[in-house]
Amino acid sequence: MEPRFDLFDSPTAAKVAKRFYAAALVLEESALPKPLRELVQLRVGQLNNCGFCVDAHVKEAAAAGETPVRLGLVAAWRHSTVFTDAERAALALAEEGTRLGDHGVSDETWAQVRKHYDDDQVGALVMVVSLINAATRMNVIVHKPGGSYEPGMFDTASH
Repeated sequence: MEPRFDLFDSPTAAKVAKRFYAAALVLEESALPKPLRELVQLRVGQLNNCGFCVDAHVKEAAAAGETPVRLGLVAAWRHSTVFTDAERAALALAEEGTRLGDHGVSDETWAQVRKHYDDDQVGALVMVVSLINAATRMNVIVHKPGGSYEPGMFDTASH
């Protein structure tokens, strides 16, 4: 698959992307642990078939201490034993928040999220799911491929 377009070639899209990334950086300050944020983003990337996001969040999760076993089982988290109940609640929210057209976020999933996370963490989870869904859609539309991401590459990038 060849990339269709580099969003940074568009002055308008580049400005939006920079602001989008700045908004996402706020989540680094949240009480939601980075490994969990990365697992959630990885799952959304998988669901939306975003090679770039899967690549980025596998590598960022590994850099944050996630194990190969857990990373390999994210796609089948419901059928594995390596995730806590709190992580399962977050992954369920990620899936249901991504597939809103199917049935939305169920009351059961919402209750599990509320059981395991405080208000700030719930807010952060909602933002993580929402922002990664937007990012995956941007990348899939323009065919941004996975494979070349390096952990932290946007931390000092000019764009």
